[in-house]
Amino acid sequence: QVQLVESGGGLVQPGGSLRLSCAASGITLDVYAIGWFRQVPGKEREGVSCISSSVGTTYYADSVKGRFTISKDNAKNTVYLQMNNLKPEDTAVYTCAAVKSVLCSPIPVYDYWGQGTRVTVSS
Repeated sequence: QVQLVESGGGLVQPGGSLRLSCAASGITLDVYAIGWFRQVPGKEREGVSCISSSVGTTYYADSVKGRFTISKDNAKNTVYLQMNNLKPEDTAVYTCAAVKSVLCSPIPVYDYWGQGTRVTVSS
Protein backbone atom coordinates (compact mmCIF):
# COMPACT_ATOMS: atom_id res chain seq x y z
CA GLN A 1 0.00 0.00 0.00
CA VAL A 2 1.42 3.34 -1.05
CA GLN A 3 1.29 6.20 1.40
CA LEU A 4 2.56 9.75 1.15
CA VAL A 5 2.49 11.72 4.38
CA GLU A 6 3.24 15.43 4.41
CA SER A 7 4.34 17.37 7.45
CA GLY A 8 5.91 20.69 8.32
CA GLY A 9 3.15 23.10 7.47
CA GLY A 10 2.01 25.85 9.77
CA LEU A 11 1.69 29.55 10.31
CA VAL A 12 4.68 31.72 9.49
CA GLN A 13 5.23 35.44 9.08
CA PRO A 14 6.14 36.93 5.70
CA GLY A 15 9.85 36.47 5.08
CA GLY A 16 9.96 33.37 7.22
CA SER A 17 10.82 29.79 6.34
CA LEU A 18 9.28 26.36 6.56
CA ARG A 19 10.47 22.94 5.52
CA LEU A 20 7.86 20.51 4.29
CA SER A 21 8.48 16.78 4.32
CA CYS A 22 6.87 14.08 2.24
CA ALA A 23 7.48 10.64 3.73
CA ALA A 24 6.79 7.85 1.27
CA SER A 25 6.06 4.20 1.95
CA GLY A 26 5.25 1.43 -0.48
CA ILE A 27 7.39 3.02 -3.19
CA THR A 28 11.03 3.94 -3.57
CA LEU A 29 12.29 7.32 -4.63
CA ASP A 30 14.81 5.88 -7.07
CA VAL A 31 11.85 4.71 -9.17
CA TYR A 32 9.20 7.33 -8.43
CA ALA A 33 9.38 11.03 -9.17
CA ILE A 34 7.84 13.32 -6.59
CA GLY A 35 5.99 16.55 -7.10
CA TRP A 36 4.79 19.24 -4.75
CA PHE A 37 1.53 20.95 -5.59
CA ARG A 38 -0.44 23.65 -3.84
CA GLN A 39 -4.02 24.72 -3.99
CA VAL A 40 -6.09 27.59 -2.73
CA PRO A 41 -9.89 27.33 -2.63
CA GLY A 42 -11.35 28.56 -5.88
CA LYS A 43 -8.09 28.24 -7.78
CA GLU A 44 -6.53 25.51 -9.85
CA ARG A 45 -3.91 23.25 -8.36
CA GLU A 46 -0.45 24.62 -9.08
CA GLY A 47 2.68 22.55 -9.62
CA VAL A 48 5.24 24.14 -7.32
CA SER A 49 8.26 21.89 -7.66
CA CYS A 50 9.25 18.35 -8.49
CA ILE A 51 12.25 16.06 -8.47
CA SER A 52 12.94 13.20 -10.81
CA SER A 53 13.61 9.68 -9.65
CA SER A 54 17.02 8.57 -10.78
CA VAL A 55 18.96 11.66 -11.84
CA GLY A 56 17.56 14.20 -9.40
CA THR A 57 16.48 16.72 -12.02
CA THR A 58 14.35 19.43 -10.47
CA TYR A 59 11.65 21.85 -11.58
CA TYR A 60 10.41 25.03 -9.96
CA ALA A 61 7.48 27.22 -10.82
CA ASP A 62 8.51 30.77 -11.65
CA SER A 63 6.59 31.99 -8.61
CA VAL A 64 8.90 30.10 -6.23
CA LYS A 65 12.19 29.99 -8.14
CA GLY A 66 15.05 31.20 -5.98
CA ARG A 67 13.04 30.81 -2.77
CA PHE A 68 12.10 27.11 -2.65
CA THR A 69 14.45 24.14 -2.83
CA ILE A 70 13.40 20.55 -3.32
CA SER A 71 15.60 17.67 -2.20
CA LYS A 72 15.30 14.05 -1.27
CA ASP A 73 16.87 11.46 0.97
CA ASN A 74 16.49 8.07 -0.69
CA ALA A 75 17.62 6.28 2.47
CA LYS A 76 14.77 7.87 4.42
CA ASN A 77 12.40 7.70 1.44
CA THR A 78 11.54 11.33 2.09
CA VAL A 79 11.35 14.41 -0.09
CA TYR A 80 11.75 17.88 1.35
CA LEU A 81 10.62 21.28 0.22
CA GLN A 82 12.57 24.08 1.85
CA MET A 83 10.60 27.29 1.56
CA ASN A 84 12.36 30.55 2.30
CA ASN A 85 11.28 34.18 2.10
CA LEU A 86 7.67 33.13 2.25
CA LYS A 87 5.04 35.51 0.97
CA PRO A 88 1.33 35.76 1.74
CA GLU A 89 0.60 34.45 -1.75
CA ASP A 90 2.34 31.19 -0.81
CA THR A 91 -0.55 30.45 1.52
CA ALA A 92 -2.13 27.18 0.38
CA VAL A 93 -2.52 23.50 1.09
CA TYR A 94 0.63 21.78 -0.10
CA THR A 95 0.40 18.21 -1.30
CA CYS A 96 3.05 15.81 -2.50
CA ALA A 97 2.44 13.25 -5.20
CA ALA A 98 4.31 10.33 -6.75
CA VAL A 99 4.52 8.98 -10.28
CA LYS A 100 6.49 6.01 -11.57
CA SER A 101 8.71 7.90 -13.95
CA VAL A 102 12.28 8.97 -14.46
CA LEU A 103 11.28 12.55 -15.06
CA CYS A 104 8.92 14.66 -13.02
CA SER A 105 6.26 17.05 -14.24
CA PRO A 106 4.53 20.16 -12.94
CA ILE A 107 1.30 18.79 -14.40
CA PRO A 108 -0.71 16.73 -11.88
CA VAL A 109 -0.42 13.44 -13.80
CA TYR A 110 0.60 11.56 -10.71
CA ASP A 111 -0.45 8.16 -9.44
CA TYR A 112 -0.45 8.71 -5.69
CA TRP A 113 -1.29 11.73 -3.56
CA GLY A 114 -0.87 12.67 0.06
CA GLN A 115 -3.46 14.40 2.22
CA GLY A 116 -1.74 17.76 2.23
CA THR A 117 -0.36 20.13 4.80
CA ARG A 118 -1.54 23.70 5.25
CA VAL A 119 0.84 26.63 4.97
CA THR A 120 -0.33 30.04 6.08
CA VAL A 121 1.86 33.09 5.59
CA SER A 122 0.51 36.01 7.52
CA SER A 123 1.59 38.69 9.93
